[in-house]
Amino acid sequence: MNTVLAAEAGGGTARNLTITLFLVFVAVTLAITIWASRQTKTATDFYAGGRSFSGFQNGMAIGGDYMSAASFLGIAGIIALYGYDGFLYSIGFLVAWLVALLLVAELLRNSGRYTMADVLAFRMRQRPVRTAAAVSTITVSIFYLLAQMVGAGALVALLLGIKPGTTFLGMDADTAKIATIIMVGALMIIYVTVGGMKGTTYVQIVKAFLLMTGALVMTVLVLAKYNFNLSALLGDAAATSGKGNAFLEPGLRYGVEVAGNSTQTFYNKMDLLSLGIALVLGTAGLPHILIRFYTVPTAKAARKSVLWAIGIIGTFYLLTLALGFGAAALVGGKAIVAQDKAGNTAAPQLAEELGRSFLGGDLGGATLLAIIAAVAFATILAVVAGLTLASSSSLAHDFYANVVKKGQTSERQEVRVARISALVIGAVSIALSIYAQSLNVAFLVALAFAVAASGNLPAILYSLFWKRFNTSGAVWAIYGGLVSAVFLVFFSPVVSGAPTSMFPDHDWQWFPLSNPGLLSIPFGFLCGWIGTVISKEHDEDKYAELEVRALTGAGAH
Repeated sequence: MNTVLAAEAGGGTARNLTITLFLVFVAVTLAITIWASRQTKTATDFYAGGRSFSGFQNGMAIGGDYMSAASFLGIAGIIALYGYDGFLYSIGFLVAWLVALLLVAELLRNSGRYTMADVLAFRMRQRPVRTAAAVSTITVSIFYLLAQMVGAGALVALLLGIKPGTTFLGMDADTAKIATIIMVGALMIIYVTVGGMKGTTYVQIVKAFLLMTGALVMTVLVLAKYNFNLSALLGDAAATSGKGNAFLEPGLRYGVEVAGNSTQTFYNKMDLLSLGIALVLGTAGLPHILIRFYTVPTAKAARKSVLWAIGIIGTFYLLTLALGFGAAALVGGKAIVAQDKAGNTAAPQLAEELGRSFLGGDLGGATLLAIIAAVAFATILAVVAGLTLASSSSLAHDFYANVVKKGQTSERQEVRVARISALVIGAVSIALSIYAQSLNVAFLVALAFAVAASGNLPAILYSLFWKRFNTSGAVWAIYGGLVSAVFLVFFSPVVSGAPTSMFPDHDWQWFPLSNPGLLSIPFGFLCGWIGTVISKEHDEDKYAELEVRALTGAGAH
């Protein structure tokens, strides 16, 4: 079975098709963005899309915002290489939406306006809380942006067939990656500065439709290959993986039991627990997801949008199960690792194999590969646009308008600063991504989730549900969670001291877990409690007002 990503005959065709489809998607989305710019006249239009989206539209957009390249490429890859254990990410990402639905979505929609900090600062001193929220939002967003853009660079070099020693338009692989990162960064800046939330939302809706369609088609083809016999598919995947029945059982990657080393076994099990907690609690604290609840006109629409999102995202993660096991069975673990050690190319490789089987020969493989590659590009562009909008909104609305200008600014000035902020954040992300190409993408995403769950979530939940909570508590919670998460990761085996570390030749690690969530999330809640009880600030009337707004929507913008 030929599992090399592109045969000589099909390689050029795949490259041309990929470029053509990508350019078509860019042209369509730019047209949508320009159309949306004509509808964007006020700050509400720019930040919240005029609150004009239905529950279904916003649910699709949330799906488009949430199902990142890490979801599509990463989860399929990790299932293809580690079987049962890879599905942990799918379950964690999906269950996280129940936390968002039950505790955050409706209350946030009712009591905020444009950003996460609107809720936190409602009954507290504006400047310290908004500053802390802006710092946290930008930190989480930039880590997430790096993951997407580094992934984009690697994906493009791979899909254009640029390998060591080969060139494309005179560029070697490294130069092509840098050019791709700059191009993706430039496009995301255009989407946000020109189209605002309306343009970004429509781009995410289009991308969600494309991704669901692509994943569904591949799933049907995988099942058709096995006559819709799941048992045969799983059996073939286990046999081809080289790991036998262990491939279908837990413990291959997470919670590994090390014979004769009870300490390491304990750490492995705690690491599994830590990752699960970060995945489940992280979503409800992700700024680019939280601002999506402001784009609907009512609390009912906010609830409905989360239900649609759960349905769309849940279906997608079920499909990744078929994609992952399909890649293991039809492509094989060795061929996947030979192409990409992390397994990020499992889905494109599966697409090529399915194309060969059902469309015929290398040309068929190249065609389906090109389509799935274009969908992966669409995924990356839509997610980076959402992240850039979240961080530029926070910088303009929270920091500039309410901290620097103390609320004395016009809507036009605020939107102009948001557009300049998008340009600055885009430029910073491009620069960091160029230097971060050797970093582990999964590490960056996991860190974004851990930071969001450690700093943002305690502050949000305390603010909504604890009458005694005050300014000191909010600042302590955000900074305590943020700093502890970043600090623990820096001294973990993810950064140094292991062959798979970012700096494998150095060793300063002393924290044994790869994900800090198990300690940093409780520490964020503890900091919020300590900060609150040591301060005498207390405003029950303001809390009562927030409670009424959160539960009824009275006074909501």
